[in-house]
Amino acid sequence: MPPPETSSIGDIGQIAIAVHDVARAKSFYAGVLGLKPLFDAEPNLSFLAAGSVRIMLTLPEGAGKAVGNSILYFRTAAIDATYSAIIERGADPGPAPRMVARMDDHELWMGFVRDPDGNLVGLMEERR
Repeated sequence: MPPPETSSIGDIGQIAIAVHDVARAKSFYAGVLGLKPLFDAEPNLSFLAAGSVRIMLTLPEGAGKAVGNSILYFRTAAIDATYSAIIERGADPGPAPRMVARMDDHELWMGFVRDPDGNLVGLMEERR
């Protein structure tokens, strides 16, 4: 089978996060993480911007569940300060920032917090 054309798929436009309570999750993602609220739709959908990617907060559909489905990784230029600020604003701490890989031209640092549903939210910094 030939590979698909490189122009057949673009950047990620939206990522859905299943949560138990959309209003509570919106408060966390906007107020604690600082994502920009965009709009709400229907009774249980809320959309926020993470740079050029739209985040959709929704109740689980079908057989889905609200915890442990995925991890969002957000880039930051100052992981230690960002991690501390997010914890101070009310996030539950996960593993603290640490170096996870050394590349030829940078170190990859990661740390994690948890949203109100217990989902991990990753922070990542590429230190040069």
